[in-house]
Amino acid sequence: MMTRFGPAWCALRLSIVMPLLVAGSLEPQAHVTIDNAQSQRGSFKARFNVTHGCDGSPTNEVRITIPEGVIGVKPMPKPGWSLATTRGQYAKSYDYFHGKQVAEGVTSVRWSGGKLLNEHVDEFVLSIYVTDAFKPGDIVHFPVEQICDAGKLLWVEKPAAGQDAHTLKAPAPGIKILPANDDRKSSH
Repeated sequence: MMTRFGPAWCALRLSIVMPLLVAGSLEPQAHVTIDNAQSQRGSFKARFNVTHGCDGSPTNEVRITIPEGVIGVKPMPKPGWSLATTRGQYAKSYDYFHGKQVAEGVTSVRWSGGKLLNEHVDEFVLSIYVTDAFKPGDIVHFPVEQICDAGKLLWVEKPAAGQDAHTLKAPAPGIKILPANDDRKSSH
């Protein structure tokens, strides 16, 4: 007879639960994410969180591709890491502060030379300006390449229309565009 808390009952429960726990531990526990991943158009500080390495290997490089329609990109330096940006032409000109038109700017950012251990977490920060190329409800995706001592992870998948991003194995982090608020003040 199996009692609710007897040895046979515990063994049965463990035989069901343990394979699930082991299988779950083989998957990455998190993705590269953005804090407060929603914004109105305008200025936004995007904090990209790197929460694990590549199968336990430390991260030593993070590259972020800037999507068309995001301008005024200024990365935050990190002590112990080298910082580089790539500039390029935009597909069109965008309105920036005080009526200024911009047709080129930062198209990718790269931090390298650091060492973020698998058991640590860190953030990589960009100050950005989200243009009117996006409408409320749009998700602006930022493909991220995470390079480690051994291996790399490409966080580049974008969900198809109607697809839940949580079903993707390597989703690109994104920012949801909110409706404009008349009381909002742009800072720069």
